Amino acid sequence: MPVPAPIAPPKVIRQRRMRPGLLGLAVLLIALGGLGAAFAITSVKATGEYLAVARSVPQGTTLTADDLATVQVAGGAGLASVPASQRGQVVGRRAAVTLMPGSLLTMSQLTDKPLLTAGQQQVALGLRANQVPARRLLPGDKVILVGTPEKDAPPAITRYDATVIDMALDRGNATVYLALRASDVAAVVLLAADDRIAVVLVPGA
Repeated sequence: MPVPAPIAPPKVIRQRRMRPGLLGLAVLLIALGGLGAAFAITSVKATGEYLAVARSVPQGTTLTADDLATVQVAGGAGLASVPASQRGQVVGRRAAVTLMPGSLLTMSQLTDKPLLTAGQQQVALGLRANQVPARRLLPGDKVILVGTPEKDAPPAITRYDATVIDMALDRGNATVYLALRASDVAAVVLLAADDRIAVVLVPGA
């Protein structure tokens, strides 16, 4: 009969002891992971609603509710953007610069500075379409009002500096609201009544 083979003794597996340095590193990584998750949750919670420009707003134009849109921005607490809750404080103010659609609105882009300053008065001129020097005159545009002489009168041309406050269109005609020096108002009104005035847009205005 074959002799049975001897039974091998069981192997003893030694348990590795974790070095104190590696244990500390593992604890640090776990802590950093927790901080990362907390930061991500905080960022999501910081998402807020802010005002954005819905359509192009030329410089000097008064903002309306239709010019604004509400957008959500994550982590926007440190931005200079205007919160949507301040919409009522924005509508009615004028654009200090041209506002481009899709951009976030900031208070620095708005102004309350009046176009009519001390020593000036406002005059409304009714103009035909061919008398308006541009398709659209914008608030803040600088213009020159040129007075032409009466028929058969000696040539004498007068000019007056003015600033556009607003413009309204109606069936091809325009009403332009201008800021003039108070001392020029009477002369301009008389020239306009006689239809002897031309409006010239200053280059770069």
